[in-house]
Amino acid sequence: MARYARRLQQIGSSILVSLPSIWIKNNSLKKGSIVPVYINRDNSISIFPSQDDTADKTKELTIPYSSVPMDMLVNQVYGGYLLGYDMITIKASLQISFEDADRIKKAIRKLVGLEIVDEDGFHIAAQFLLDADTLDAEKILRRMSAIVAGMYRDMLEAIKLKQNSSIRKVIIGRDDEVDRQYFLLVRLIRSAMMDQKLAGKLNLSNIDILDYRIAANLLESAGDYIVDLANSIDLSYIKVADKIVEAGVLVEKMHENSVAAFVNKNRSESNAIVKMYDNFMEIKNSIKNSADSKSLESTIALLNLIYSMDKIARCWVDVADLVKPLHLTAPLKNA
Repeated sequence: MARYARRLQQIGSSILVSLPSIWIKNNSLKKGSIVPVYINRDNSISIFPSQDDTADKTKELTIPYSSVPMDMLVNQVYGGYLLGYDMITIKASLQISFEDADRIKKAIRKLVGLEIVDEDGFHIAAQFLLDADTLDAEKILRRMSAIVAGMYRDMLEAIKLKQNSSIRKVIIGRDDEVDRQYFLLVRLIRSAMMDQKLAGKLNLSNIDILDYRIAANLLESAGDYIVDLANSIDLSYIKVADKIVEAGVLVEKMHENSVAAFVNKNRSESNAIVKMYDNFMEIKNSIKNSADSKSLESTIALLNLIYSMDKIARCWVDVADLVKPLHLTAPLKNA
């Protein structure tokens, strides 16, 4: 990265700064050219050449339909989506079978904003119809968080009511929606990493992009752990149900506070999550100690449940930890 220093000059009432001549030459700029200037969140500025002919170009990906396993083809569709391709086309020299076409279309429907715009027996074309400039990383993350919170509440309610008949199917269905929002957020973040102009429009610094990527992954993992937790519900440990609910409510509060701390960059609130986790561990150990050692099956079911709950709690600690490096403003003593 080349570095240039420039002195501000005043001409009339305007403050001007000259641009490096090599940059002007490389971008074919001249007197009268208009260059967009963005003020970033960290108060730095980004200047882009006006002749940005890539901005209006559609990124296209063509995937050949051949003898490769469908899992690989579907993964290529997901990969193209996450890499920011606007048009994804599956092309075949021989007719696409009904079963494979159905599998491809189901995969496309799992990706927010990607819609099938053309199809026949030899190709399926899907286009991303959302404008990246209108998307908001914080809103997508909050949407993921709200869905995960709803999954977790339903799981706790099943324990309170001592019912587990239909909760698994409901939670698994909602986890699919978490995955949809996760893919959308990862696509947006990757696009911002590759396009600094987009990052400027989204008001995302490099550290913001990294933190949102990690936070999104933690939320997606929490959704998977909640599915595991729902599968661990066993009414045989009814004697400690109250303790389990107590621990569960504490984890629910950790979730709410950690996401709020991350979005608001509130370090004091993030520190409180660690204390809440310590309280959770006390309840967790109490539950373990009350396990009925005479019933091996019941003990295993109980341990599986509390360890699944612990993995969810750790996700919220990790989300809260993302806040801390952004607020180390106080000087270190005795350094």
